Amino acid sequence: MLSAHDYAALGLTLKLAGLTTVLLLVFGTPIAWWLARTPSRLKALVGSIVTLPLVLPPAVLGFYLLVLMGPQGPVGRFTQALGLGLLPFTFAGLVVASALYSLPFVVQPLQQAFVSIGRAPMEAAASLRASPWDAFFTVALPLARPGFVAAGVLGFAHTVGEFGVVLMIGGNIPGKTQVLSMAIYNHVEAMEYGNAHWLAGGMLVFSLAVLLLLNSRGWSHAR
Repeated sequence: MLSAHDYAALGLTLKLAGLTTVLLLVFGTPIAWWLARTPSRLKALVGSIVTLPLVLPPAVLGFYLLVLMGPQGPVGRFTQALGLGLLPFTFAGLVVASALYSLPFVVQPLQQAFVSIGRAPMEAAASLRASPWDAFFTVALPLARPGFVAAGVLGFAHTVGEFGVVLMIGGNIPGKTQVLSMAIYNHVEAMEYGNAHWLAGGMLVFSLAVLLLLNSRGWSHAR
């Protein structure tokens, strides 16, 4: 049976995934829109940076984030100057790391959704004297709704399953930074395979449900 620490890890994981997904949708949308529409030569560079977490080992990303957010890193010095303290081994640090690690899982579906809209609807809105902002909110966003759904689901699911990055940035502090993946690791390390099966099986069912949702609704093409 699951312990109090397991339920705390579940609650923290859901909180982390939900907050990370919301932040990624807010900040990832303008990035995806820019990538889908810009003719700039910087597009390849920015797109590569956004996609980098897909190919970069999580431990490597976590290590450099730890250096940047540590007491001698530029981010760490900045947060300390603001009186916020250091981000590593805090929930806020987990959110930052999770957002960076899951960034391509949100930006790429949104970018593909915006590309699929084409320029004709936006040009039609402009011909009706709609401002760029009006056209974006009344034309582009509704047409890109499947991409937003796919991005939200994928971003949430990917954050739930994180291990390497959260281990490097958050450690394994029960009730503070211990998420489901870390709880499973602890049970396996202690040879408590029954509890590990409960948590791992739940994540397996969740992952399968996410894929079935995307495929059944026809949203998987947005990736």
